Amino acid sequence: MLLDPLRIPEDAWSHGEVLTALAARDIGRLFRWITSLTGASQSRIGAAVGLEQGYVSRIMAGRKVTSIDVFERIADGCRMPDQARITMGLAPRQAAPPADPSRSTAGRPSEPPANRTWRDDIRSAAELWRGDVNRRDVLRQVAFSSAGYTLPALRWFTAPDPAPVTQPGRNTVGQPEIDTIRAMTATYRQLDNQYGGGHARDTVARYLHQEVTPLLTDGRYDHPTGQRLLSAAAELAQLAGWQAYDTAEHGIAQRYLTLALDFAYAAGDDGLGAEILAAMSHQATYLGHITTGLDLARAAGRTARRAGVPVLTAEAHVMEAHALAKANDERACAAALHQAEQALDRADRSSDPQWLSYFDEAYLSAKFGHCFHALGRNAHAERFAARSLRMDNRYVRGKAFNLALLASVQAQQGEPERACAIGAEALTLTAQLRSARAVRYLRDLQTQLAPHRRVPAVRHFTGRIDATLGPRR
Repeated sequence: MLLDPLRIPEDAWSHGEVLTALAARDIGRLFRWITSLTGASQSRIGAAVGLEQGYVSRIMAGRKVTSIDVFERIADGCRMPDQARITMGLAPRQAAPPADPSRSTAGRPSEPPANRTWRDDIRSAAELWRGDVNRRDVLRQVAFSSAGYTLPALRWFTAPDPAPVTQPGRNTVGQPEIDTIRAMTATYRQLDNQYGGGHARDTVARYLHQEVTPLLTDGRYDHPTGQRLLSAAAELAQLAGWQAYDTAEHGIAQRYLTLALDFAYAAGDDGLGAEILAAMSHQATYLGHITTGLDLARAAGRTARRAGVPVLTAEAHVMEAHALAKANDERACAAALHQAEQALDRADRSSDPQWLSYFDEAYLSAKFGHCFHALGRNAHAERFAARSLRMDNRYVRGKAFNLALLASVQAQQGEPERACAIGAEALTLTAQLRSARAVRYLRDLQTQLAPHRRVPAVRHFTGRIDATLGPRR
């Protein structure tokens, strides 16, 4: 099941303390009560209710919540019984009709899997891209939901064969237009790797809205051309989702990745579908939705094997391993890492698509390092983190991540001065990026170094972090 609930006992909602908080709509007090009752961290609460950890922290520190939408999201995420909802001034939940997936929890309407067509996906995509370009608040308030990936993944495996992708539009679409989309995607991907997701995110959204949408909606193409067009659009939409993920706009990222997967399905592109499922797994695990991340990684592996691309199989195994490491299942994690190595060893890289070029020995080493670090096996983590730095220097963001990982391992091993020296390199690169993930890794390192704050090198380095990235909020 793709859920990561807080598991609050239903009878706990009748306690006087929580009833007082609900009646006053004091969400900070409610969250503090949840923490004391369940031991849930701010990140876990945020993951359950669809809010960023930083926003949860500000609420717990006294920020007032006034939006009914947020109240509803919190009530749903905490699985409040009806009496608690009524106390909070919300309507009781309506009983859900049995087996009716007529709405996707990813935040957008969706047809049942058997009835949805690629034309529906195009309409949804056009709406998303237009809303993103216009920076519509209703779109930007959509939160990530682990359950929001359930229907797209189910549709990927159970929907009937897609309808022919043909359209009698006004303007002929041919290979030159498709090649242009792929060339633009390659350029934007290079910028993403070099400068972070925030650098060209708005530009990618505008390109999708202004250039790709007319080809999809008004173009004239036969089935083979239509499949190639949808595949190219899926690749660019997947990159847009990755950029939004990198800038911590997780709800928008989820919508982009969901539509990219639907396009890949309509295009019959199993290889790209596996890559998108792996990206979904990456995001879910990063946000603490471990079960979801594991399920999606395994779905990616099944799809990669169907596509017959060993590198994608290796990628799926490392995503599975990372989720297992976060779940502290060391034996299963080690088995998944071993399978990833075996799959990469037998891969013929000469026919890889361009979007898969990032997955190499350095990337694999970084994922190994993250897994061992999560398991507390720091000697192994140090070896692989150091090996990950033998990488292509065009991947500036990736190098910042890998340096931060190695610094974090050094801090964990009680080597604060070495951690600061390596962390300073990561900070220099991060200052050139627009990447919320790179910032988060440095903030995590800053927290790890806090017990060593009396060491001069630590005081100097953490001061540099605040001076470069701004004080913590």
